[in-house]
Amino acid sequence: MNEGDTIYLANYYGNKMYYADTATVSAKGRFEFPSPPAEKGGKYGLVLPENGFVEMIVTGGDIELEADRSDLPGSVVVTKGEDTRLFYDYLEFIQDMREKRAPIDARAQDSTMTEAERSQLRQSLEVLNLQVEAEQDRIQEEHGETLFAKMIRLVREPDVPEAPLTEPNAELWRYYKFRSMFWDRLDFSDGRLVRDPALHNLLEQFWNGVMPQLPDTALVEVNKLISRAQADPDMFKYMVHFFTFSAEKSQVMCMDKVFVDLVDRYYASGMADWLNEEQLKKVTDRAEDLRFSLCGKRIPNIILPDTTQQNWVSLYDVEAEYTLVSIWESTCGHCKKEMPKLEELYEEWHPKGLEIYAIGNDFEPEPWLKFVREKNLEDWIHVSDNPEINAADSASALIRAGITTLQSLNFRTTFDVYATPKMFLLDKDKKVIAKQVGAEQISDILKREEQMKAQGQ
Repeated sequence: MNEGDTIYLANYYGNKMYYADTATVSAKGRFEFPSPPAEKGGKYGLVLPENGFVEMIVTGGDIELEADRSDLPGSVVVTKGEDTRLFYDYLEFIQDMREKRAPIDARAQDSTMTEAERSQLRQSLEVLNLQVEAEQDRIQEEHGETLFAKMIRLVREPDVPEAPLTEPNAELWRYYKFRSMFWDRLDFSDGRLVRDPALHNLLEQFWNGVMPQLPDTALVEVNKLISRAQADPDMFKYMVHFFTFSAEKSQVMCMDKVFVDLVDRYYASGMADWLNEEQLKKVTDRAEDLRFSLCGKRIPNIILPDTTQQNWVSLYDVEAEYTLVSIWESTCGHCKKEMPKLEELYEEWHPKGLEIYAIGNDFEPEPWLKFVREKNLEDWIHVSDNPEINAADSASALIRAGITTLQSLNFRTTFDVYATPKMFLLDKDKKVIAKQVGAEQISDILKREEQMKAQGQ
């Protein structure tokens, strides 16, 4: 490195890195940084010129290392800092294991090998895996109090025992055992681990692959973990943010129920004290947008005029075993593709108790009315608003007279309508069974509901 070069100190936060400090190279090719405080320890990195990069484990004490920039990380020599020394010793060990494995992996590509030869390769790989586990065990036994040992634990899969011989479903038994042991590897009281990508990877693995993708189960599992994380403010903050963001962005139907619950518990209650007022309002406002259409909750009553523009029809007055609320527009291309499918759905399921309460999202009534009549969709219940009833004076008068409600006239906000079509399948009590699904999916959901009823569930 040249005198005057700028070196950056960066720290991991989850699976991303953030700059923490800068230093300048001296004439002797040296530089130094003040150590971050012990409670902000974790995995840090030095960002060097020409894309050079060196990692270290910060615990609050001094760290000294030397290296040849042309050979990183192989040339790194740690002269001070136990955790960083353990880290580089482990990297050297893993590199040795990789070199031993390389010819085995290359040999495995040979399609002419006999089964006996393949079996021998598998045994050789198993020996290498056992050596890695033995080294990890040695680190735990000899240096278990170090931060690096805690980081090593994060990458160790639980050692799940075999199911009892009396267990009828061994695979299911082992899954539940794996799930119950999954977080044994994490010290929830050590917030320094949020500055290691391994924790973020574990959270993603749990959210996407281990935890059942069921909102009610997710509510229990997520809040259980966050409760354990309250022992450390950094761990608590990271888990609250991770699960809140994951629930908000989830494509799994009804998972927004988890998002609203987390916002109520931790943000609206004032526990998320790391957000400023503007950030907090943005999160809580988003929860309010979703609150009125959560799965398992009774949807707000919508009262809007039908195609006569004179008769006001209440959603709660629709007596049906199932009600499909469909918010659509006459100019929406996707809506036009869904309409024939909804007609088929209605023909199949209306005799079994399905009604469709279709809300026109056109701001002007003419194109909506024209489409309904031209497509002969008048068997359904069609309602919509119009500029006249939405005028401030008219709306206030209608609400005061009890003809409609603010939530009805603001149905676009009530149901978070940012795109159409948007559909909600309701039970006879107008509670949400399913949402944001297409006609074909609704048919499958109705079949499942009928099967559950037949089984008395």
